[in-house]
Amino acid sequence: MSELISFQRETDLGVDEFHDLLVRSTLGDRRPLSDPNRLQGMLENADILVSARTQNQRLVGIARSITDYSFCTYLSDLAVDAEYQKQGIGKELIRQTRLASGLDVRLILLSAPQAVDYYPHIGFEKHDSCWTISPEAK
Repeated sequence: MSELISFQRETDLGVDEFHDLLVRSTLGDRRPLSDPNRLQGMLENADILVSARTQNQRLVGIARSITDYSFCTYLSDLAVDAEYQKQGIGKELIRQTRLASGLDVRLILLSAPQAVDYYPHIGFEKHDSCWTISPEAK
């Protein structure tokens, strides 16, 4: 696909549109797609939402982040429609996120299994001391 893609900050992204993009990307398998309230909370509580849209305004990419705008930004969702991958959309979403949060702020993310080889290619460094507690651990 060689459509013109525009990138912009989103302020009112709808749950249905977000859900649809997650399904069309590889990220949907690891997000609470069956819980629209959680998806709504994910959108409402994000500090930075950068989208990629086609000329007809179809959402084909999203970067959803939480930040303090001073020290760190956690890029919690980077999703690109599978039909639009390998066109630089993810890289531009990351660039736009960095511009929004500040270039002096560290960008942090947890990679989807399918993307572990992608991030080093665009400048990310692997960090071996990340720890998580899953919701199942209660």
